[in-house]
Amino acid sequence: MKIATKIIVYCALLASTFPVFSQNANLPSPQNVVQLSASGVVEVQQDLLVLTLHATRDGKDAAAVQAQLRQALDAAMQEARKGAEPGPMDVRTGQFSLSPRYGPTGQITGWQGRAEVVLDGRDFGRITQTAARINTMVIGQVGFGLSRGERTRAEREAQGEAIRNFKSQAAELSQAFGFAGYTLREVAVSSHSSAPGPRPRMMAMEAKMSSADAPIAVEAGKSTVEVTVSGAVQMR
Repeated sequence: MKIATKIIVYCALLASTFPVFSQNANLPSPQNVVQLSASGVVEVQQDLLVLTLHATRDGKDAAAVQAQLRQALDAAMQEARKGAEPGPMDVRTGQFSLSPRYGPTGQITGWQGRAEVVLDGRDFGRITQTAARINTMVIGQVGFGLSRGERTRAEREAQGEAIRNFKSQAAELSQAFGFAGYTLREVAVSSHSSAPGPRPRMMAMEAKMSSADAPIAVEAGKSTVEVTVSGAVQMR
């Protein structure tokens, strides 16, 4: 795990240079207030695999195409549920669509459809082996991310780093301006994560593997989780 820090400081000593509206006449204008923004960044290994399988069918009769898709979907779900377990491997249906195919003159000449099954979880081996046993669909997309538990842990770590950076900057600036310390006026915390874009689908995935039990090779990357603490302190 790699931790980096990013500090952004906005400093302003505010004076009473603007007229005060009557409803705020009794409120003192803020003075000696510093605006701060500090970030904590954590780079963490992705522990969530999202694998999407799909089946496509084409024909002249809409009902027949839909029935074929339903048959492929039911068979795939039946096989996938054998290894399903919340956390290690969750199973759900994805897209299910049916649309007309038009000829040169605009008339409907046939129908085409698509059905998907999505396998996601932390057990990469179980997911890829289950996908290899599903013979009514092919692998269309492979993606990676962070599980809820890993994301929460990384956010807490990044948040702790951001808070320490915020407090350090507040203390240093207060001392630099000749003040003994500071008090916190307001604070806001925000977070976001980023990861490399989705990997392009390999052409080999369009064809079913020669061995029904041969899982594809997958390798996760890393995600970056960043938490920013921003706010204002009163130097005193």
